[in-house]
Amino acid sequence: MAEMAVSFAIDQLLPLLREEAKLIKGVHKEFSDIKDELEIIQAFLKDADKRAAANGDNNREEIKTWVKQVREAAFRIEDIVDEYMIYLAQKPRHLGCAALHHKIGSNSSRGSWNAKCHPLREAALYIEEAEVVGFEKETQKLIDWLVKGREERTVVSVVGMGGQGKTTLAKKVYNSKDVIGHFDCRLWIIVSQSYTPEGLLRDILKQTGGDPSKMDQRSLTTEVRNNLKKKRYVVVFDDVWSEDFWDHIQYAVIDNKNGSKIFITTRNLEVAESCKKSSFIEVLELQPLTDKEALELFYKKAFSFDDDGCCPKELIDVANEIVKKCKGLPLAIVTIGGLLSTKKRNVFEWNKFSENLSLELNKDKGIKEILGLSYDDLPYHLKSCLLYFGIYPEDYEVKSMRMIRQWIAEGFVKQERGKSLEEVAEGYLTELIHRSLVQVSLIKFDGKAKSCRVHDLTREMIIEKFEDLNFCKHIISEDDHSSSSGIIRRLSIRTISDDLVVHIENSHVRSVLVFGDYENIRSQHVFGDNKNIQLAIGFTRRILMKYRLLKVLDFEFAPLFNVSKMLGSFVHLKYLSFKNGSLNELPKSIGMLQNLETLNVRHTNVYELPKEISKLRKLRHLIGSELSLIQLKDGIGEMELLQTLRDVDLGMDGVVEVIIGLRKLKHIRDLELQNVQGEHGSILSSSINEMKHLKKLSVEAKTSHVLDLHLIPTRPMLQKLTLFGKLQKLPEWIPEFQNLLVLSLYYSNLTNDPMQSLKKLQHLSILYICGIAYKGLSFHFQDGWFQKLKELHIVGIDELRYIIIDKGALPFLKKLNLMWLCGMERMPTGIQYLEKLEVLYMNCMRVGFVKQVSLEECWYQIRENVSCIEISSNDGDVIRNSRT
Repeated sequence: MAEMAVSFAIDQLLPLLREEAKLIKGVHKEFSDIKDELEIIQAFLKDADKRAAANGDNNREEIKTWVKQVREAAFRIEDIVDEYMIYLAQKPRHLGCAALHHKIGSNSSRGSWNAKCHPLREAALYIEEAEVVGFEKETQKLIDWLVKGREERTVVSVVGMGGQGKTTLAKKVYNSKDVIGHFDCRLWIIVSQSYTPEGLLRDILKQTGGDPSKMDQRSLTTEVRNNLKKKRYVVVFDDVWSEDFWDHIQYAVIDNKNGSKIFITTRNLEVAESCKKSSFIEVLELQPLTDKEALELFYKKAFSFDDDGCCPKELIDVANEIVKKCKGLPLAIVTIGGLLSTKKRNVFEWNKFSENLSLELNKDKGIKEILGLSYDDLPYHLKSCLLYFGIYPEDYEVKSMRMIRQWIAEGFVKQERGKSLEEVAEGYLTELIHRSLVQVSLIKFDGKAKSCRVHDLTREMIIEKFEDLNFCKHIISEDDHSSSSGIIRRLSIRTISDDLVVHIENSHVRSVLVFGDYENIRSQHVFGDNKNIQLAIGFTRRILMKYRLLKVLDFEFAPLFNVSKMLGSFVHLKYLSFKNGSLNELPKSIGMLQNLETLNVRHTNVYELPKEISKLRKLRHLIGSELSLIQLKDGIGEMELLQTLRDVDLGMDGVVEVIIGLRKLKHIRDLELQNVQGEHGSILSSSINEMKHLKKLSVEAKTSHVLDLHLIPTRPMLQKLTLFGKLQKLPEWIPEFQNLLVLSLYYSNLTNDPMQSLKKLQHLSILYICGIAYKGLSFHFQDGWFQKLKELHIVGIDELRYIIIDKGALPFLKKLNLMWLCGMERMPTGIQYLEKLEVLYMNCMRVGFVKQVSLEECWYQIRENVSCIEISSNDGDVIRNSRT
């Protein structure tokens, strides 16, 4: 990490070497000497931590102290250079170079390094996530407790140490067909150490369709009881630590005597036992994997893509040794398997690893040391990326694109030939996932991670490194800033106090991330009462005044109504987000942020952008809601690096110039437009046709206007297309986009069956036909159609009477969602041919539909084979697949 700090310092010096220092004779050489010296230090630091670990604790402390000093010196050099760049913007260039050189020289120890460079290991192989094996008996026992247990409310607990697979096992049970079919309502709640009773109750209420805003704990308890009392429910509380947990939620999870269950995962047996006071309990104490199961899991992870998934004969003995040292812990096995998947199949190297592993495990720190080994083995550029997950709160699901853009802003991502920085960063994230250091929470339509998180043990390891590395300081309570001293590079803020900035204003902060509360911001009580709101606003203003060198400023869910004109002083700022906050407008000074790459005002009160934004020539992502670009009409085309532009309102007068300007955005990949006027279809089509890298396109017509686009299918990149509004007919160009994965048609008013044309989309995975998109009587899916379709959503088509599915059609369909089809009288004909179907929703259907379905011949077969079924009609009848 010190190596990374030195790398940043070098990156800052290079532009000066090229542009500034040449102005004064002799200074260029001095800068070059400093750069060369830093590069020598950088080469040494790449291996410094491993050298310290190999030479004993005493030497390790000496090296750690030295590394910390170098890192802090590099931070100061980076700050001096950045301060100088601000100075250059205000003063004649030639006046400052010598002073800058003097400052840098005073922070560099010259001439005494004896270092040698150790090359990095090869990059990780890309292998898929190994499934956790074993637990077959435990899985069945838990399912039986949940499904076949007593009618009274019962608390089922899985108890085991960290890394033993509690959450993985619980997920396996929670998603089993038996459990899905048995319960009317399934909820998954992450608890963690920092939970609050009100927070848990809000989570439950949100997942059951309630509105938890403006409620105290008593009101929340009452509302949760009301929502659950008529349902057979199972609620999973994952990662419970406190023995007081049951006292906080026992009255909310009502005992309705119909077989409802509470499912807990915990490291503490006392947590499970504490539920006995008012509920029946069942406790499963998790045991380590058997030797056979442990080896099977290790082989899946370490040899997934080579050796036919088998261990080479020469490595069998050492593989057995390594697996035995993991003591049956799934997280340890998966982590080490991921690490070794990157190594050559060399007996000597594996034996050496096994010996080092023994040294680490003899310190009785177990899984944390294993995670530490995986961290140490990371290429240096991935270490910062992994540590960034620790900035986010515990159990936080991080949106991948949010973090990727922050990595880029921080300078963690290096340009690679033929790839955008975002594509390189996606590769970084993929490698962390394949190394089992990051877990995927949600997957996007293209198979990439939509959101991620880290295991709580991985996060603990990260947090322990924060202090040593000066990486980040968490401000969770008012006491957390009292000891803030020395260099702090990043702040993660969950609470606000009046003197916080005073304590940290001299700490070289480069990134500030404020994590507010969505429920509170809706009721204008972010961070507490009105007094605290004013406190938060004052704190924000002080940040804008004090931290001139910020690169990342993330105010998501923060109570910020207006931004000072001081915002323009952040000349190094690259990432700025006010998403989901209360911001009303952006100041004109935002045009001074010449290095800004991401601006996010989504779900705020900012709708009209000042014309000064067109000066932001490095902006790559501009994201908002119903944005007016009228003020930018003369300059939008100059923002040539834009890749993301969402969501732009084209419904007002004078937008023709804006539309013409869009055609200059050659790098655009994600474009979202709304309120498009019919008469602008041709000119808009011309602009879109110039966007050769477009991957996602969403166009919504203005009310009562016809959406008339004529796109040329010369962009093989287009993967997701959404058209919202009346079409004269299905555009002939749609089936020509052969790489489309997701197609959504809303309110299209088509009279001819669109499936006849859409069947040509060979790679289509998800299809939405919604909101009077079609006025015909039937859809007929014929043999061979839609071979790769996984999801089909047909919603709000009143005239539709029949859906016919021939054998051989939709062979890989997993989810069928039919809703508000008031004309349908029966189940889709041929639905029994959908052998891969896992989820069937038919909701808000005509009166009597539920009774009719239950009498159909195919109903029994569907009920037995489809794991998740929900069918409801407008008269209130509901049936679900139930295997009681």
